[in-house]
Amino acid sequence: MSPDLLPPIASLRRITQSLAMLDAILCPEWEYRYYSFNSQWGPSEEMASMRDGCGDDWFLLFNEHGATLKGFAHELAQGSVLPDEIQRQVPGSFSSFLGEAAFSMQHATFCYWCAAGSSAWHKVSGFDGDDGAQDMLAPLISGPSGYQAWAQAYYEVPVPLDAVTAIFSRAPITEALVRALNPQAEMDGVLADAQEIGYPHGT
Repeated sequence: MSPDLLPPIASLRRITQSLAMLDAILCPEWEYRYYSFNSQWGPSEEMASMRDGCGDDWFLLFNEHGATLKGFAHELAQGSVLPDEIQRQVPGSFSSFLGEAAFSMQHATFCYWCAAGSSAWHKVSGFDGDDGAQDMLAPLISGPSGYQAWAQAYYEVPVPLDAVTAIFSRAPITEALVRALNPQAEMDGVLADAQEIGYPHGT
């Protein structure tokens, strides 16, 4: 996927928070969620992630230096030299990303980075053919309707587009909004998740 398709850092942060908040409401069991966001990952660092439970994942780190995103499509990874190229091509200012054991940096099929204050994303070169980014990163650019279509297929429940749009628009968490998405959701749990995600809420 062309790096030009990725949103600016501030927009991407809001989008990934919204994806995590929607998943938190639709799926109370953290281990079964696709999207997560930790607004207190480290000192002045936030981390978004996707895990599909089948071996594919991506990790996105936000900090004072900008943002870095690394993904792994396990069925496409045979013979990949990208992990070495990531260490060579991503600027050293992103050292906390490059050395983060939790991100399994030894497994990668695509990687992007964007410096703070810039809107230009860069893609690490070195992987030929389909690297999985087009499919795995589609929800970052497809908007509310894209998430709705995906969530209805994955969770096999109706997902109202107006509620999804409200979350993408950063509407504060209310009981009515939560109930529209998941009548069985427990508000205490949702609010705790909102606190971790850094999503607007009432407490």
